[in-house]
Amino acid sequence: MIEDNSEHKHYAIYKPYKFLSQFYSNSTQQKRKRFLGELADFPKGIMAIGRLDEKSEGLLLLTTDGKMSDFVNSQKVEKEYYALVDGDITEAAIDKLRAGVEIGFDGKKYQTKPCKAFKLESSPKVPDAQQKIRDDRHGPTSWVSITLNEGKFRQVRKMTSAVGFPTLRLVRVRVGNLSLHDMQIGEVIEHSTFALR
Repeated sequence: MIEDNSEHKHYAIYKPYKFLSQFYSNSTQQKRKRFLGELADFPKGIMAIGRLDEKSEGLLLLTTDGKMSDFVNSQKVEKEYYALVDGDITEAAIDKLRAGVEIGFDGKKYQTKPCKAFKLESSPKVPDAQQKIRDDRHGPTSWVSITLNEGKFRQVRKMTSAVGFPTLRLVRVRVGNLSLHDMQIGEVIEHSTFALR
């Protein structure tokens, strides 16, 4: 656990779909992209703790404290995701996720670490999707919870695809003991500190 009583600023946000987990870009290719700075007037030196890819949404922590960022990214802090997957996910597929699966990362094969995973028996209480997602008229879908201590690029999406159930929507719902609860898409909450474990 790391606690901070200094003058650093900390925020929890619900990162919307199609936003990049950064504040600006000098790249001409990203001029039409959307950035976190649209959500609030954040202080100088603010950084995202980890990232959610452009098509993923949910809980993202921001801080001006580099030590806090390093701690959360050091694989000591759990991150839980709800993934809506294409198909009615099987217990055999869940078992494979728990044990670890082989995915591609940086052009190489990578074996994910064992994790927690289970099928959600009903749809979770998350805001309605901003993107169009095919419905059950085109075949069944199901929700799965996956909790990781690591966070390779697009890892959850690659993991569900590896077991035959591609992700249609991905929402990060928890970082350590901090959860989304009833946060709405784009909401920003300032915290005096993050006491994460």
